[in-house]
Amino acid sequence: MLATAAVAFAVPVAGASAATSSSNWAGYAVAAADGTAPVTYSSVSGTWVQPAASCTAGRAAYSAFWVGLGGYSGASPSLEQIGTETDCTASGRATYGVWYELVPAASVPVKLKIFPGNTISANVTVSGQLVIVKLKNLTRKTSFTKRLFMASPDVSSAEWIAEAPSTCTSSGDRCRTLPLANFGTVAFTSAKALAAGHGGVIVDAAWSATAIELQASTGAVPSELAADGASFSVTWAAQDS
Repeated sequence: MLATAAVAFAVPVAGASAATSSSNWAGYAVAAADGTAPVTYSSVSGTWVQPAASCTAGRAAYSAFWVGLGGYSGASPSLEQIGTETDCTASGRATYGVWYELVPAASVPVKLKIFPGNTISANVTVSGQLVIVKLKNLTRKTSFTKRLFMASPDVSSAEWIAEAPSTCTSSGDRCRTLPLANFGTVAFTSAKALAAGHGGVIVDAAWSATAIELQASTGAVPSELAADGASFSVTWAAQDS
């Protein structure tokens, strides 16, 4: 994992409607509907197939795919997430990696090999200040689990996201979204969340779901949810100049 490809926190533009836009996120988020009591999540999980990068020499680019809790509200101070990345070096070589991050701390690379086409399953669980992040490469039958402690986890939302990562200053006060790698399409399945003992998929009466479209010089667009309410895809999309 390249240090500059660290997945950094940047808040999407959240709204009350069922769809919204972001400068760096594409996918789905669930949270309490506006004007209703907060929903407190304890777990999020999902599965995706690691996409291959289409790289161009002379243009470094980055993309990340993850599940997480928190970070959706504009007032959120934190985000707990684990995922993979598909990046392009400046020489045009594709690279792949695994990481976790407890924002506002920096992302941490994980020594777990992944390749395009591998099926990845990930989970984030929060109980008080305990955060457990898990990722399995179902194709290679390898896994990673880490127990961490965090002063103030955000459990007000759950997400399944394809992201244009950011690079930040050491103090974290200035971040810049990096060019999004052409990852083609990534398919998310088995998207589930747990809140107050209630488990559900993205579409659930216990919370409100929002589709998020990444709008930048190069963007990414989520599909509509499948009939099971737990599956969708995100497709890389070049924007009109």
